[in-house]
Amino acid sequence: MYICMELFRWWSKDTIAIVTGANKGIGFELVRRLAGLGLTVILTARDRERGHRAVEILKGEGLDVHFFCLDVSDPSSIKAFVSSFKEKFGVLDILVNNAAVSFNGIGENRVVHAETVIKTNFYGPKMLTESLLPIFRCSSSIARILNMSSRLGTFDKVKNPSVREILQDEENLTEERIDNFVKIFLENVDRGDWESRGWPEIWTDYAMSKVALNAYSRILAKRYEGKGLSVNCFCPGYVQTSMTRGTGTRTPVQAARVGASLALLPPKEIPTGKFFMGCSPTVKSRL
Repeated sequence: MYICMELFRWWSKDTIAIVTGANKGIGFELVRRLAGLGLTVILTARDRERGHRAVEILKGEGLDVHFFCLDVSDPSSIKAFVSSFKEKFGVLDILVNNAAVSFNGIGENRVVHAETVIKTNFYGPKMLTESLLPIFRCSSSIARILNMSSRLGTFDKVKNPSVREILQDEENLTEERIDNFVKIFLENVDRGDWESRGWPEIWTDYAMSKVALNAYSRILAKRYEGKGLSVNCFCPGYVQTSMTRGTGTRTPVQAARVGASLALLPPKEIPTGKFFMGCSPTVKSRL
């Protein structure tokens, strides 16, 4: 798989990639992998000190990595980041929306921080993506957006009939309708009746943030189909990260290798509007 990727090397040092939430875990390893393959990579993190520390480690390995402070849950931080990035680099080829939070341990399912989770995992990537869309270098090499997602956010996890109808109506799915069912979910959380409303049963707030992100990715893929921009989602599976408290069946390095392969698929082979899951980039389904 990786040998074939090298044989179809379309990128160069001039290829610019952004990875959010990358001072540790999968994001950090994605930056390491992409930079190791010769791209210029921007590592973002909301904690300035941790971000600088991560970049210094990678620069010590001879990699071309740059740090920008970015908190995707803060619109003013997004605005400042995009302005600084545009001033320094001007164009963008790859965006990996990796930054995400969860406040549940394994086996827990509290929704106390549901609003923060939705704001960080869905609205954050959406705002950042929309802010960066004008500077994507949509060319024959095809610009790429890879949204790190989860199987917990696949549409079949939603049992609420009205929301299922919205998600399955591909032709009429809109950002407004996504915002509406997210609003309904948060209202159910506030009222305390969310458990009986047919929302995902495992890591409910996190799952709902990924349901919304997957739905938005479908809309974006359709909007830019045939226009030089590919939009896909990737669930790396159960990975040993801080989010899983160090448990998991695979390492961040393994997950990053697959993620990087998806982000760097040959222009003639890269799909759009797909949901990739697991260890093999050939395993995919329609969003």
